[in-house]
Amino acid sequence: MSYRLLPVTAATLPSAPPVCVDCVFWQSRGARTPAKARWAERAEEEWGAWGTLYRDDGERLLGFVQYGPATLFPRAFQLPAGPPSEDAVLITCAYLVDPSSPWVMQSLFLSVIGEARDRKLRAIEAFGYRYPEASSVHERFLAHRTVFPSDFLADFGFVIVRAEGRVELARLELRGLVPVEERRLGRAWRVARELLAPQPVPERY
Repeated sequence: MSYRLLPVTAATLPSAPPVCVDCVFWQSRGARTPAKARWAERAEEEWGAWGTLYRDDGERLLGFVQYGPATLFPRAFQLPAGPPSEDAVLITCAYLVDPSSPWVMQSLFLSVIGEARDRKLRAIEAFGYRYPEASSVHERFLAHRTVFPSDFLADFGFVIVRAEGRVELARLELRGLVPVEERRLGRAWRVARELLAPQPVPERY
């Protein structure tokens, strides 16, 4: 099975998971709640595509990720451990459509890393959360994620910028990062690569 990544713009936003189409958690500050469509048009004018849709070869949607300059996401300046840095692209949320494919989260992060490198950006940041050890996979990864498990971010090479309670702002430096550098991306890249690799056809006897 093959997969493809589609950029999210104002035109493709209706193809995102329904909960993401109108969600303005990150775009809001205080009582101000802008219309998502209007925000999407402005974000596209200022930045270009601001997210990724992840589909399989049957066009089934598997996941969605949203990212861009922190200035596009006012909520980021109100969260504990903030504010994010001006020189970094901020991953603000991800949504997994299929609970049986949690590896899609890793692929979405890899797509953002690739996009940020192509744009020659300095770094990527995301808000993390230190979940208790007994937390379930559902609590950590499934449904709508606006902060990500801290150990998941660490597997990609993110380091903590600052922390407040269990919330952390984490950063991945991209300067000097060569393509597919396993030493830097660590276990998360290797796992995603193995999951995305074509599976051998079993022999018939």
